[in-house]
Amino acid sequence: MRLRQNLVRARGHIVFILGVIGGLMVVTWLEQAGPSAAGQAPVTPLAAIEAATPLPLAIRGASSAADLDHAAIAWTYFRNNTDPNTGLVHSVDGYPSTTMWETGSLIVAIVAAERVSLIDATEAKDRLAAILTSLDRLPLFQDSLPNKAYDTRSLKMVDYANRPTDLGLGWSALDVARLMAALAIARAAHPDMAPAIAAATDDWRLDRMIRDGQLYGASVVDAEVRENQEGRLGYEQYAAKAMMLSGFDMVRAYDPADSAMIQPVMGQDIPVDTRLHRGRTPAFVVSEPYLFDGLEFGFDARSSRIASAVYLAQQARHDQTGHLTAVTETHLDEAPFFAYSTVWGGGAPWSVLTFQGDRIDSRRTLATKAAFGWDALYGTPYTAQLVEAVVPTADPRRGWPEGIYEVDGTTNASITANTNALVLAALAFKAAGPLLRGAP
Repeated sequence: MRLRQNLVRARGHIVFILGVIGGLMVVTWLEQAGPSAAGQAPVTPLAAIEAATPLPLAIRGASSAADLDHAAIAWTYFRNNTDPNTGLVHSVDGYPSTTMWETGSLIVAIVAAERVSLIDATEAKDRLAAILTSLDRLPLFQDSLPNKAYDTRSLKMVDYANRPTDLGLGWSALDVARLMAALAIARAAHPDMAPAIAAATDDWRLDRMIRDGQLYGASVVDAEVRENQEGRLGYEQYAAKAMMLSGFDMVRAYDPADSAMIQPVMGQDIPVDTRLHRGRTPAFVVSEPYLFDGLEFGFDARSSRIASAVYLAQQARHDQTGHLTAVTETHLDEAPFFAYSTVWGGGAPWSVLTFQGDRIDSRRTLATKAAFGWDALYGTPYTAQLVEAVVPTADPRRGWPEGIYEVDGTTNASITANTNALVLAALAFKAAGPLLRGAP
């Protein structure tokens, strides 16, 4: 009875204390829930980018004599390296192996070469028809999707040493998406080829590489097939756009909000993926997916802002260090033969990473394709410097090499389909805008 009387007497204090506790709980909830719970718009990881003003695109609408000379050098690569029987192109000069990524680059190169009048419509369509025939003939991994690599002469599935393999290596969802983007570009350029383009991939189980709106690749590990989510910020959104063109729901892959953070680099807010690259290395940012997006599709509101930041960070590095900077993934002319030259990657700005994630900063390359790509998109005095720097490396008999090693100014002399295709896409953009716009 005494306890009850005491509680009644203290009820005012109890109500006050409960009110304080309740208020603290509400404040804590509001802080954890963010501004949206307090009636304000939520702050997303990309809020700084969304509020930024993107750089204006360069509008030219014509090709200079130098542009046409540069395009002709790039097209030389494809004249030299296209197999006459299959229509497919070597991934590296003289090396008869290819992937769906390089096959996409080949298609982009053909459309771009036609756009700047290096070839006529008849040659373009003949080349495209040969590619479509070969795509239809490819043996598929598990009868579902293209293998990661093929011999350009025989169309056999091969490993990365170009040795035939019955099982295959698996499939790359990003590579297949790159090819699907290129096929959409070919369809826009030649609408009458739409039925043949559709037929070439009719037997492909594209749905198998998409799950819950995300991309999934497959790899063979110890004779076991393992499927894993594929794609990181930049490449993932480019690939998502490509698959949307084929009617797939890719909203989850296209929206990076759940897997993005901002890393400041040279005064720029650079969006970086929070997920690890291949499960072991902090993800990286390079120029290439943003160049593809702008040159092929035309930027959207978000990608234009991210691309601007990625470009401006590279310009700022030059301003502060004197090093001409145009970094992206590049083939190397020496071991380990491939590197990601990053704006940010592996946990640090300007790191150069191997496929496995090891640092090899001595192989940082002023990339030819990034120089031409940024110049086509933005046309600034700095991008003109980039192009001027790589022009002397051109080999009119073979094509454009990968670029210039920053450490000593020597040429990274590897010559690839991807670089020469991007040079052609950049020069076609200068003449007529994004490739997906269709024939002018």
